Amino acid sequence: MSTTVGFIGLGLIGGSIAKALKKSDSTIYTIAYNRSKAPLTQAVADKVIDEAAWEIGEAFGKCDIIFLCTPVEYNSVYLETVSKYISDGCIITDVGSVKGYIHKTVKELSLEANFIGGHPMAGSEKTGYDASSELILENAYFAVTPTSKTTQDKIDFYISLIEKMGAIPIVADPDTHDYAVAGISHVPHLIASGLVNMVRENDTPDELMKTLAAGGFKDITRIASSSPEMWSQICKTNKEQILIILQKYIDYMNLIKEYVEFENKDAIYTMFEESKEYRNSISIRTKGSLIQSHTIYCDIEDKEGALSSITTFLSDRHISIKNIEIIHNREYKQGALLIDFYDEDAKRNALSILKDNGYTIYK
Repeated sequence: MSTTVGFIGLGLIGGSIAKALKKSDSTIYTIAYNRSKAPLTQAVADKVIDEAAWEIGEAFGKCDIIFLCTPVEYNSVYLETVSKYISDGCIITDVGSVKGYIHKTVKELSLEANFIGGHPMAGSEKTGYDASSELILENAYFAVTPTSKTTQDKIDFYISLIEKMGAIPIVADPDTHDYAVAGISHVPHLIASGLVNMVRENDTPDELMKTLAAGGFKDITRIASSSPEMWSQICKTNKEQILIILQKYIDYMNLIKEYVEFENKDAIYTMFEESKEYRNSISIRTKGSLIQSHTIYCDIEDKEGALSSITTFLSDRHISIKNIEIIHNREYKQGALLIDFYDEDAKRNALSILKDNGYTIYK
C-alpha cells in the first residue's frame, strides 16, 4: 500500500521534500495546497505533485503524513485548519526552524498524539518552488522533535521518510533544538544582515566599500539575502533563545574590541587560532556534515569566451555545475573562478578535465 503525503505550502523546502520523496519512491502519492496557484500548477506538470488541492479540505483526510511548509507563524494557523480533516493515525509535521512555538500550539489544540516537529537543516538564500531541488536535502541533518505522546511507530515511520529524502535524522527536544539553531543559524543571520547594513550606512560617498566587497565579505553575508518575512517571524517566535545567544555574542565582541584597543596581540592570536581550529573541525567532510563543499578555484583569463570554454568542457562530459562565480577579490582565494559541483565524483572528473586542458586548479 503506497504512502500518501500532503503538503501545505510548496516553496523551497516543501518542493524539495516532495521532489526528494518522489525521486526515492515513485509510488508515494502526493497532495499539495499552496496559497499561490502557479507553483502548484507547475508541480503537477512536473509530476512532483499528483493532486492539487485548491483549498485545505477533505482531500487531506487520506494522508498518512502532512508537511506544513509555510513561514513559522502561518504553520500554527494551518495546523488548526488541517487538523479538522485528518485521520486518527495521520502525522502532522512542520519544517520550521523554531520548534517550541509550534509545539505550544500543538499542546493547546490537543494534537500531541499526531504531531512530530521537523526541521531540515538545509536551504538556500533563494525562495520559492522554482528554487527547490531534491539535492538540497542530500546528507543534510533533519531535526526531529517528538511530543511526549508520540508513539515509537510514528517516529520510526517519519525517520524512514527522512532517510528516503537522503537526509539524516537527529532526534531532539524542542527547547534544546531552538537554543542550538539560535547559535548556528538565527543569530548568524542577524549578524550578516547587521554587517551589510553597517557597510551600507558607513560607505564612502563613491561607494568604495561596496565596490571592493567580495571574497570574505560576500562569504559571511550571503545569508543576508534570505527572505525578510521568514526571518522576521523567526526572530519573533524564537525570541528568548536568540536573546540569550545574541547577548553572548555582544559580550564576546566587546571583549574583542578590548583586545584590539589595547593591542593584546597574544589574545588576538589565540582567538584566531582557536576559531580556525574549531571551524576546520566543522568542515571535515563526513557523512551528514552540514558543510559538504565540492568546490574548486580555477585561474581564468580575462578575455571573451573564457568562461564559456570552461562550461563547454564540462557539459560535453555531462558534468553538472551547481554554482559558478567570478571572484573579483583574491584576498582569500587563489584563482578567479569558483565552481561548485553536486558531488565529489563530479568535482574529481572536472579537475582532471580542466587540468588536461591547461587550466590551473586550486582545491
